[in-house]
Amino acid sequence: MDNIPCAENRRAPSHRLKRAMRQMAQNLPGRVLAGIILLVLSPWILFALGLGARFERTSRVGKHGQEIANVSLVRNGIPAPGATWLPRLFQILRGELAWVGPNARAAGELDLRREPERRVVSVHPGLVSTWWVRHRTNIAFSGQLESDSEYVYERSLKTDVGILIRSVLVFAYGGTAKTTGSRAEFLGIPTDNLTMQEAIDVVLSPTGTGFARQVSFVNVDCVNKACRNRGYRDVLVNSTLRLADGIGLRIAGKMLGNEVRQNVNGTDMFPRLCARMEEEGQRLFLLGGRAGIANGVAAWVKDRYPALAVVGTRDGYFRPDEEQEIIQLINHSGASILLVALGAPLQELWIHRHLSELRVRSALGVGGLFDFYSGMMPRAPQWVRELGMEWFYRLAKEPRRMWRRYLLGNGIFLCMILVSKFRRRTAVGAKVAKPL
Repeated sequence: MDNIPCAENRRAPSHRLKRAMRQMAQNLPGRVLAGIILLVLSPWILFALGLGARFERTSRVGKHGQEIANVSLVRNGIPAPGATWLPRLFQILRGELAWVGPNARAAGELDLRREPERRVVSVHPGLVSTWWVRHRTNIAFSGQLESDSEYVYERSLKTDVGILIRSVLVFAYGGTAKTTGSRAEFLGIPTDNLTMQEAIDVVLSPTGTGFARQVSFVNVDCVNKACRNRGYRDVLVNSTLRLADGIGLRIAGKMLGNEVRQNVNGTDMFPRLCARMEEEGQRLFLLGGRAGIANGVAAWVKDRYPALAVVGTRDGYFRPDEEQEIIQLINHSGASILLVALGAPLQELWIHRHLSELRVRSALGVGGLFDFYSGMMPRAPQWVRELGMEWFYRLAKEPRRMWRRYLLGNGIFLCMILVSKFRRRTAVGAKVAKPL
């Protein structure tokens, strides 16, 4: 009687079959799509294998911490075209990967005792991810773990479709930096080629001199204005920190062969700056905008970072004879960071003029930041920013005010970059050809 299988054992094969069928049915459209693409591209894969390419496997962590293989197609130690994503379509077919999901990490990169890591491995890793899209467009200010955890928390069919569409569009023009230096120069205006985190570290650090440092955000419009305004140009060149802002400079960096590492703009920096200031007990002063705008920004800060002290606000409409009173107000407030929103180039010129008098650590010219955080002007949705199309959103919102800046200004800037690149190549060629 001991050899007679019980009912539970007789049902076990059926139960396993049903579970296997359910797993096969999961993400069926995605698997079908992967199969179709593989079928279409199979001649290319066979051709690559015929030329000596081979599949290279490295270990990664899959769903629920199970080990999966990260597969690439390599020839002579060099990844073949499509090597990163094409072999992984097989893994989508096998159910190891999804089209969209967290990044597949090496085992040593995750500590599954912690909640964020456990959350990330609760779903299948993806061929593309939120972090991948942001990294390609230089706005991956948070780490992979934070981005992946955010994705799992907000995961839905709509989210996955949106990320997949953005991935296709970003793949066409995006790209991670291949060649970067500590500086990137655009038409004679140097920028410090930093990440967002590195820039915040500098902004919040003590100066060691007792005087303020000037932090300037440089975008295409700023470069165009600096080309026409020598005084503004000199201020940008002599600023303590110059940060590259916007997709235009990223494109120009690629054209010039020295790519911008991240799009370090003031609007994205502000909440991260506030979080660090709250942790460190630093104080903030807001200067600029129309009447009541700075107070609106202060209210936003108080709501989200209650431990961060906004020790003073002042609108940007004041007479020259009131400036000394404003300087004294800032210095007596005990602020460590000053944000000035007077618009470029007025804000940079004002900071430069009073730099030796200010007793803050850093004074930043932040342009229209106050309008966004006071609620006066909506900012582009995250998915628009991930496509590098925030400029188009602003143009659509304010076409009469912004068309010259974005349509005419961007075109002129890129033409000047092309001319600069041509002249540089001509000069290098002439130098090489010059006889000894």
